[in-house]
Amino acid sequence: MSAQRPVIGVFDSGVGGLTVLRELMQRVPQADYLYFGDTARLPYGSKSVETVAKYAIGAARYLQGHGAEYLVVACNTASALALDAIAKGVNIEVLGVIDPGAQAAAAVSRAKKAVVIATEGTVGSHAYQRALARHGIQAEEKACPLFVPLVEEGWTEHEVTERVAHIYLDAQFAGEFADADTLVLGCTHYPLLKPLLRRVVPEKVAIVDSAEATAGVVAAKFGAAAAGSPSVRFFATDSVEKFRRAGEKFLGRRIEGVEHVEIE
Repeated sequence: MSAQRPVIGVFDSGVGGLTVLRELMQRVPQADYLYFGDTARLPYGSKSVETVAKYAIGAARYLQGHGAEYLVVACNTASALALDAIAKGVNIEVLGVIDPGAQAAAAVSRAKKAVVIATEGTVGSHAYQRALARHGIQAEEKACPLFVPLVEEGWTEHEVTERVAHIYLDAQFAGEFADADTLVLGCTHYPLLKPLLRRVVPEKVAIVDSAEATAGVVAAKFGAAAAGSPSVRFFATDSVEKFRRAGEKFLGRRIEGVEHVEIE
């Protein structure tokens, strides 16, 4: 790895992974970044394990070929279904978002019970449930398919979104899981809903953001932050203008110079 500024590749099926990149840039500003959004082929959640692995490995190799020395798989679905295959497909270190999220939940949960919200694909894989079980945490998983389009519409504080959140979550923190004290955000879109979710879930519940947790793991690896500002190159497999417009909501800053790429 570079003795100067390490180059970290970040891969996602779309723009949601920019929430992970945002946290990485804040926690590890001494690195430079390459971000690949496979926007032409999303969503990954409805695709087979084999297809997700094929797409993700292609993107990982593309990032490695453009100088990435370390890879963060920001996509929860790819992390859940294909992390081992991705790691075998490149010769750089690979980190997914699920294990860091599970570790963070284990660190804050005293009840040893957590609710995980994610897309249907991630919930169907039970990857968070298994990861949390390894830390002694019993998990209840809930697919929240409406959250992604609501976030992309910009309705992060809309009364409709709050009502949907209550419909999804009120029953989760009841019955057997009434004493659950942790909510794990298992989708890269969901950090934009944190203020709303804080109002919806019980006050005792800690909200664990897998994007923040992942950035914390990377920060621990690369050590104390150095002065300077990270550079970022953006790659998208669909419209670069659409990526730029949507992506700025997730990154929280202006996006310039998105490069269009085609990979098989």
